[in-house]
Amino acid sequence: MLYCDFSEKEHSEIITYLHRIEINELKIEGKGLVVPNKLNDVLSGREANYILPFFWQHGEDEEVLREEMARIHESGIGAVCVEARPHPDFLGTNWWRDMDIIIEEAKTRGMRVWVLDDDHFPTGHAAGRLKDAPEELRRVFLSKLHIDALGPKAGSSFAVAVPNLPGFYEAASSNLTVIAVQRNSVTGELLDEAIDLTSRVVNGRLYWDVPEGYWRIFTVFENAIGGDPSKRDYLNPLIKDSTKVLIDTVYEAFYSRYQEYFGNTFAGFFSDEPGFYSGKNAIITNYEITVGQDKADLPWCPEMERLLEQELGSDYKTLLPLLWQNGSKEATSKTRYCYMNLVSMLYAEHFTDQIGDWCRERKIEYIGHVIEDNNTHARLGVGSGHFFRALGGQDMSGLDVVLWQLNPGFDEIPSAWVAGEADNEFFNYGLAKMAASLSHLDPKKQGRTMAEVFGAYGWAEGLKLMKWMTDHMLVRGVNYFVPHAFSPKEFPDPDCPPHMYARGKNPQYRYYKHLNHYTNRMSHLLTGGLHIASAAVLYHAEAEWSGQYMYFHKPVKELMRAQIDCDVVPCDSIIADAAVQNEKLTLLSETYDCLIVPYSEALPSEVLLRFIELTEKGLPVFFVGGLPARTSEGGKGELVEQLKRCKHVKVVVLEDLAQKLKSSGFTDILTNGSYPFLRYYHVRHQDMDVFMFFNEHPIQDICTEVILPVKGSLVFYDAYSNKVIHTCSVQEGDSTRISLELSPFEAIVVLSSDCFEPFETAPDLKRDGEEILIESLWSISTAISEQYPDFTPWAEHQKLTDLSVPSLLPDFSGTFRYETFLNYDGLNGKQLILDLGKVFETAEVFINGTSAGVRISAPYRFDVSKLIQSGENTISVEVTNTLSKEITDFCSRVAQHEPSGLLGPVRLSAR
Repeated sequence: MLYCDFSEKEHSEIITYLHRIEINELKIEGKGLVVPNKLNDVLSGREANYILPFFWQHGEDEEVLREEMARIHESGIGAVCVEARPHPDFLGTNWWRDMDIIIEEAKTRGMRVWVLDDDHFPTGHAAGRLKDAPEELRRVFLSKLHIDALGPKAGSSFAVAVPNLPGFYEAASSNLTVIAVQRNSVTGELLDEAIDLTSRVVNGRLYWDVPEGYWRIFTVFENAIGGDPSKRDYLNPLIKDSTKVLIDTVYEAFYSRYQEYFGNTFAGFFSDEPGFYSGKNAIITNYEITVGQDKADLPWCPEMERLLEQELGSDYKTLLPLLWQNGSKEATSKTRYCYMNLVSMLYAEHFTDQIGDWCRERKIEYIGHVIEDNNTHARLGVGSGHFFRALGGQDMSGLDVVLWQLNPGFDEIPSAWVAGEADNEFFNYGLAKMAASLSHLDPKKQGRTMAEVFGAYGWAEGLKLMKWMTDHMLVRGVNYFVPHAFSPKEFPDPDCPPHMYARGKNPQYRYYKHLNHYTNRMSHLLTGGLHIASAAVLYHAEAEWSGQYMYFHKPVKELMRAQIDCDVVPCDSIIADAAVQNEKLTLLSETYDCLIVPYSEALPSEVLLRFIELTEKGLPVFFVGGLPARTSEGGKGELVEQLKRCKHVKVVVLEDLAQKLKSSGFTDILTNGSYPFLRYYHVRHQDMDVFMFFNEHPIQDICTEVILPVKGSLVFYDAYSNKVIHTCSVQEGDSTRISLELSPFEAIVVLSSDCFEPFETAPDLKRDGEEILIESLWSISTAISEQYPDFTPWAEHQKLTDLSVPSLLPDFSGTFRYETFLNYDGLNGKQLILDLGKVFETAEVFINGTSAGVRISAPYRFDVSKLIQSGENTISVEVTNTLSKEITDFCSRVAQHEPSGLLGPVRLSAR
């Protein structure tokens, strides 16, 4: 720590200089003021930018593009992610004209530009260049047909390749393998007896003397028309040169034109939802498609033949039917695990890693996300086989949440979203935690996780829900945000609203900057330090490929609901990076008290061997629901028996997991009760500990005491108001006890440091002391977005009520202004808090014509101490709803629409 005696002006100038030369962990004291560096950043308004919204391109006029860039910048955002959605001339003359305008505006405004790397989503179309590419670069799948036979019967023949038969693929004999597998005469299950009959096929017909018993004859063949027909002209991510078509077509074109901006104004590229797309039907039915399904088309490339032979032996083709149908557990597990392991590694090597390496060589970054929905992240279909491998080559971890995949309060039971039924356990306890964990485990990501958010929720989504979603992400470790979206198309653009500006029609746009400032402050505080977590939970992909399994998010849910933080770790990290120090698991910079393994019937032998090695060094390993029965490669093996004998191996049932960890002392914080919707996240900087707490429930308050593993000075930090707030805390040995009171949707940060004394703090806004219930006559006027701030008188109401009911203003979207008078003579230096009660949904309060601030979510409390005068006062409350009252859109159809206006009760409290 460096202590210097500087004036406040000198202090500010030096901090600015240190940021310019990128010194991030220096503390400076001047005139008795000591502020940790990250906190000083946010209090001084010098936090970095963590927001890069989609900026959709349709070929708009120059003045429209420049205006939209200005609207993005003035809302507190320092970057954009340009998307050709759907630009009519991608990579053509008009496209480059538009990009030149955006680059120029960004450079002038000190902004950065990211670009979505294809002509539309999902990434992989390569602007249509694969359509005429050589056959060896195009998508290909492994598919199968089967027929059944009974023997003994000599002289049998079978049509195993039927060209152009409606409803079937053409099984060309040049890429065809025919395997006969004996079946159990009672169950029909495939047995281990398999015969390669390919050499007996003549002109598409198999000639075979069928032996005794029941047999299933499989025709396994390559085909170019499998999978999603809308992706037929997409690249094959398993082939290096196929991915290179995308690089040569899109990436090189940008490099050729904007090379001078690479690494400064031009930040990098964004891949949106690349994947296998191996399902035949629409995206909403593709989440379950994976190896082991009878009619699945399996991603394929010529290299797979060599790799499978290397892994399974020279007779590997006789095992191929097990990719679709069940045989013995050992053989089935071995075959499917081997296939999925290879295909996910090829995806990583030839797609993500190749693109990421190209970008890093040119001093830019590569980001994006795959489709993770409803657990498809470990599957085929629209997935990419393995979440951690698929994003390994990127410079940030990434995810997206769209279409009501997150719905406040629905954390367990399924709920409707635009694409069907949401697996809410996954979306709440799996998705963001999985993504943030990758950023902790991959050094190139530097702890950065990007979330595409807000998209396609419809106009029912306002700033209140956006802040809830932002906090949901932040408290799980997400720290970069891609809001979806800014559309310069003329209003109303029906394409996946809400749109942040909406050509001036979004009445909440003028308050959008409050959310963005909050997001940047919170992200800045939570970025760059060491994440503190008690447990590591094994990612379940390999277990899913190998047999019966438990989703990783099942134990994560139990831990999060008990305020025990964790990371999700893949088998690859356990194999390559795991070590034990002081009986704790270390993975690069992260340290965990224990390792938790969701139930896995089988796991790779190399992983089981590492478990044994780690437990022998004292690491506690909890197997939830039972030990593995065998290895993924087949056979029970000595490894499973060794695990049973390990002293530090424990088997627990899922419901007892959290309590078992608490009784073992494997916790970071403790609460004084059960609060399943209280979330927290802990980051340790060199000079300060940061704890974020968030009440994720949409209705219930949380009031509790929390014991933190720190000692010394503690303060609250309200990132929304950008104020440090005094807190009462009690030292208990090496820990400190504090009280938390959180309204629904409310978040607060607790900071601990040796650098807080003396420190100027603001009072909190908790409502206590004497109260005055304001029940005056309210004059109500209205203004739509373009009309604001010119209001039209509407009515006077004594009682506050929902204004969207049929008899009042059910179709009005805009701002309601409520005005009344208050006589008050009880100042006497008291702090005065105006509490609006229930508000729907954004509120700005004016006292005697002066703004007391803006709130976009609960609690709707305002410090009016300096604004209330003795005697008569004018109180004006402006409440802005969403466009959902005016516009009925497809994306809002599954929403629970809220009331409009100020519902109260409105109280003034003095203390």
